[in-house]
Amino acid sequence: MAAQTPTKTLTAHCFCRTVHYKLTIPITSLPLRTHLCHCGICRFTHGAPCVFHAPLPAGITPQWVAPSGPHNLTSYRHTSGALSDRVFCSTCGCQIGDIWPAKPINSKEDEEKEDAADNRHWTISTSIFTDHSPSNFQIDKHIFTDSAPGKAGLHQLLPRISGRDMEIYTGHFLPPNANRILPPPPAPPQAEFGNADGKEERLRCECHCGGVSFTFPRPTQAILGNSELNKFVSPTDPRKWLACLDLCDDCRLLNGTHVTAWTFLPLQLLEPAVGTDLIIGTSKTFESSKGVRRAFCGTCGATVFYWSEDRADIVDVALGLVRASEGLFAESWVTWRNGRVAYQESGERFDRDFAEAVALGIKSWGLEREGEILDFQIGLLRQIAPPGDVGRYEGEWEYLRKFSADGSPVEDSVLDGMLILALSNELAESDQRWAMFHGYILDHSDEIGSWTWTAERLKMCVVVARNS
Repeated sequence: MAAQTPTKTLTAHCFCRTVHYKLTIPITSLPLRTHLCHCGICRFTHGAPCVFHAPLPAGITPQWVAPSGPHNLTSYRHTSGALSDRVFCSTCGCQIGDIWPAKPINSKEDEEKEDAADNRHWTISTSIFTDHSPSNFQIDKHIFTDSAPGKAGLHQLLPRISGRDMEIYTGHFLPPNANRILPPPPAPPQAEFGNADGKEERLRCECHCGGVSFTFPRPTQAILGNSELNKFVSPTDPRKWLACLDLCDDCRLLNGTHVTAWTFLPLQLLEPAVGTDLIIGTSKTFESSKGVRRAFCGTCGATVFYWSEDRADIVDVALGLVRASEGLFAESWVTWRNGRVAYQESGERFDRDFAEAVALGIKSWGLEREGEILDFQIGLLRQIAPPGDVGRYEGEWEYLRKFSADGSPVEDSVLDGMLILALSNELAESDQRWAMFHGYILDHSDEIGSWTWTAERLKMCVVVARNS
């Protein structure tokens, strides 16, 4: 009697768990080789920088966990010669993967005579698994880099992961027997203009199917003069908005990728008009937590918006949809926070190797492109935050407790960050934090006097503290 091949069970689910399944994989097939696809089709169907996909071994398909099942999926097959069906959660929009024919299909007749259930080969989104450890998944290649819009993408940030050089396929790595021609890059977008005089430059965002499509302008004079909305304007260029990479768990389970890219825009500037319900074209919405609404295309599944009632005038727009001539990074329109990624700790809990690599990659890329590390806090007071100074140290107050206790000296940039944070309403309302901050200032008055920017900011801090 032949010995049974040892197997391992892997579990995956979307954010809302309407899609929930298990895979039973032979140990000999692990780790699953995972590729990052940068083509325009994947980017515009996900609203993300790229996708994280792994072809399953032949004969392996999802084992649905009740009440989940394929009836909870929406399928999308675009019209430009696609052989695969892209499937996503109908409720929360999470991309689940692609379903390919396991045997070649070269004609409509071939397609009709094949039993669909018996001719399926899954390529799954690895970002939604509960255990993405190196023993289960290994990210090892970039594909379709030449057909990425503007040939720009996350592959420029990730030449290696965990000391391993990433393979690069300018073409596509496909499941066995899939006949496919490399799709060309999307046509370069045309410049768009709006406003009454037709001179206001605008940038289009559009999902793959075109069901969600809108434009936004550069920061206007009205925005620059608004003390709340100008917090989302670039600290280095008043013609640009802010942008960052995000590794949070919620976004990962809502779009099916490790990393999301966001820019932050006044809702009033979008055309056609979009309200706080986030309904535009074929969009569907999902409330991921109380007071937080997200939107995705109900046809192709692309992530579109994040909105919170805490800052109801601002909407986060998924930069995977941007149709800038320079591609994903849209550097003529946004300034990237290259000093760090958002929610890196969440990313490290899920996939430490990737999180560390992308954090290092955005810094290296930022130094190359900008000549400096830009590390700003999204939404802080723009008019008092000099470029590069905001948010250099995320644990400012924990650090303050540390050096208050042991007498260690404080770095200029850390205290600078604390001063700026002290001006925000959240910290100004904390008497304990203000007292600690004020005590440090008194104890180090001679040292602080040498910092030319301190006097004016201290005056502002005092005003905020008195009014809190």
